Amino acid sequence: MERTFIAIKPDGVQRGLIGEIVSRFETKGFTLVGMKFMMVTRELAEEHYGVHRERPFFPGLVEFITSAPVVAMVWEGDGVVASARKLIGATNPLTAEPGTIRGDFGVSIGRNIIHGSDAIETAQTEIALWFKDGELANWEPTIKPWIYE
Repeated sequence: MERTFIAIKPDGVQRGLIGEIVSRFETKGFTLVGMKFMMVTRELAEEHYGVHRERPFFPGLVEFITSAPVVAMVWEGDGVVASARKLIGATNPLTAEPGTIRGDFGVSIGRNIIHGSDAIETAQTEIALWFKDGELANWEPTIKPWIYE
């Protein structure tokens, strides 16, 4: 089964959207295999956003993600990386489709509620960065036969 990394950013946590966001992934049929409510360290933030290190907005990304708690999650399911990206919506909430998380709750690109891995390889890297061995639950929901053939 494919896995993806999802993080509800500080703005999503502060706005009380944790339950709504988790519900969307559960309703879709994905399986939650890991979750942490946590403060992000500067070191973790800089590593997570490392691909943007040379960009002028990098310091702001690090400052924001470390400013308040986040909810880090790992979700599992067939095609979960691509499907999660569709649930999340475009990076800029102003262009995100209604019905997506960012389209429904986001207002500006700097406060876009949620992060989701953009590829299977990225998901593997991000999961390993945010979760230690043994922190993910390997389980099978009893509803699985009603979701997958």
